[in-house]
Amino acid sequence: MALKLRQGVAGDAAAISALILSLQPYLTIAPDGAGAEEFLVTLQPDIIRRNLQADNYTYHVAYDGALLAGVAAVRDHTHLFSLYVGAPWHGQGLGKRLWHMARDAALARGNPGAFTVNASDFAQDMYSHLGFVPTGPMAEMHGLRFIPMRLELAPR
Repeated sequence: MALKLRQGVAGDAAAISALILSLQPYLTIAPDGAGAEEFLVTLQPDIIRRNLQADNYTYHVAYDGALLAGVAAVRDHTHLFSLYVGAPWHGQGLGKRLWHMARDAALARGNPGAFTVNASDFAQDMYSHLGFVPTGPMAEMHGLRFIPMRLELAPR
């Protein structure tokens, strides 16, 4: 079945929450999420629904039939807040497609061509392939390990 990509809406909140929580062992230092409780609370459907309705967040989703395959979210048109792809769709270019959709929407809303992301260990290589470069050392905070990264696009 062909994937359908579109802008996220409040009705996607439960599916987004379930998808990201299914990937939790890739995101937290401890496989069981110990120490990352503050982060995990932000993945609950009510918090995601609030973000979906906020003016400073833009979500894009990819569905494979009725199944959510991936999600990308940008905060303030500059920070890649979320980019998650379900395990069955890993390695098929969906993350790149979602990123391009999110990037293009942010640029259309006034982003001057610079983006940031806090990349997990698991995702750092993917972000490097997308053009992001590290801006600091690996950090640990609230049960998460990440490296801050930045992308500067060439002027259009």
